[in-house]
Amino acid sequence: MNPLPSDTSNPGYCELDGAIPLIPPSAAVIFGATGDLAHKKIFPAFYQLMKNRVLPEGFTVVGVARRPKDDGEFRRDIKESIQKLPRLGPFDETAWNKLAENIFYHQGDLSDPASCEGLNLRLKNLPGAPAYGRNHLFYLAISPNHFGEAAARLAAAGLAPDPTLPGFRRLIVEKPFGVDLASARQLNRELLRHFPESSLYRIDHYLGKETVQNLLFLRFANAIFEPLWNRRYIDNVQITASEHIGIENRGEYYDKAGALRDIVQNHLLQLLMLTAMEPPVSLEPESIRDEKVKVLRCIPPLTREEAQTRTVRAQYINGIRNGQPAAAYRQEARVAPASNTETFAALRLEIDNWRWKGVPFYLRAGKSLQTQYTEIAIVFNRPPGVLFAAACGMRLRNNTLRIHIQPNEGIHFGFNAKIPARQALQKLDMNFHYSQEFNTYLPEAYERLLIDALAGENTLFIRSDEVEYSWQLIDRIRQAWDEDQQPPLAYYPCGSPGPKEADDLLARDNREWVPYA
Repeated sequence: MNPLPSDTSNPGYCELDGAIPLIPPSAAVIFGATGDLAHKKIFPAFYQLMKNRVLPEGFTVVGVARRPKDDGEFRRDIKESIQKLPRLGPFDETAWNKLAENIFYHQGDLSDPASCEGLNLRLKNLPGAPAYGRNHLFYLAISPNHFGEAAARLAAAGLAPDPTLPGFRRLIVEKPFGVDLASARQLNRELLRHFPESSLYRIDHYLGKETVQNLLFLRFANAIFEPLWNRRYIDNVQITASEHIGIENRGEYYDKAGALRDIVQNHLLQLLMLTAMEPPVSLEPESIRDEKVKVLRCIPPLTREEAQTRTVRAQYINGIRNGQPAAAYRQEARVAPASNTETFAALRLEIDNWRWKGVPFYLRAGKSLQTQYTEIAIVFNRPPGVLFAAACGMRLRNNTLRIHIQPNEGIHFGFNAKIPARQALQKLDMNFHYSQEFNTYLPEAYERLLIDALAGENTLFIRSDEVEYSWQLIDRIRQAWDEDQQPPLAYYPCGSPGPKEADDLLARDNREWVPYA
């Protein structure tokens, strides 16, 4: 059941109790099964899990969508999609055949009550039904506008959890979880009316990335880091999600969302919580999620005046990307010609608690930038102004611990060292990369998250209060941006590092962004 080999011969190897979730016989039902998410992420993840012998015998997948298809045509479409993904390596016909024999298609529309009733009957009569019984995982790979309705339809068809009966019914929903605090609360009410919190799995694929999961181990399994992880030794924390691509074909969605809602509210605040949280009392899911929520509660919402000086909003204009001319955001398909939607956002936040008081957390995310990467940079204080600091001044670089989330997942530690044969200092890096150290397959985020959802392990999924507290922070900023038009919208060329205003945000504090390396 373990997709990765266990190096029990290594004296430093330690397997944690319950670290490898066991998946019981079950059926996964994918709504929106003919869409991009299903074909590019969900079904390839199931294929990899089957290839790595993680899925139980007879594991069943049912795709649900409105298009007319039969089982054979649906299987052929999925196979073609998987074969087009080079990241999956050589196609394993044996693994595919084993998965495909238990893939089925159900034509249905969530707005039609009869569709879910027919699905219930279908699940009871498929070949694997005697094994999986009532163990069902429902994945809503559909428009968020229909999440509440989908939960209600499933419940009306008898497919919601029932504590009096054996088996589980779990529901996965994709972001966005609302568009503001009011809509998030309404969505939570609609979902919780039919599925209890323990059966809800709000998915953020960043939390499935190996390096993000390693944050807890890095901090709490190494005595050298935790004593330094506070305001006494850390000068600032920088969290960056830089995307090289533009909005591609998502103009209609993106023009309503923008970078603040699309990336900062979920991905970056999740990384902030894991970086700043206190040690949980155990590795139990609720212990970890409790500590994450405490971080959000300690972040003072920005006033409208603070939003003017502690935030940046910007939009890309014409530029050069990959050596080719790239169009401005306002020229993208299904984007309003005079749109003020931000494609770049940067924030300066603080955490008002004992550990972090006075340490700024800088967050930035943007599209159509120079480099594609996501990382957390912990910037430590400079040494006191004696000896080397007195001579070198600002040229004596801060020690930095950089946690690379993508690409090239790993950890870099930057330190100052003497140059041989000279009385001079230079900053050097000690690097660790997963791909080099662990000579094995690194699971995709969706693989890990699907394993956990099937096993009932919800540590890496988002709780309702996390969603609401994060929107509470974002709404205050959006209010200043939308109503006061402050700060003014800045601009940056495609393929550039981003707007100058983002550099100014740190320069006001006599700091600068850690350059990507």
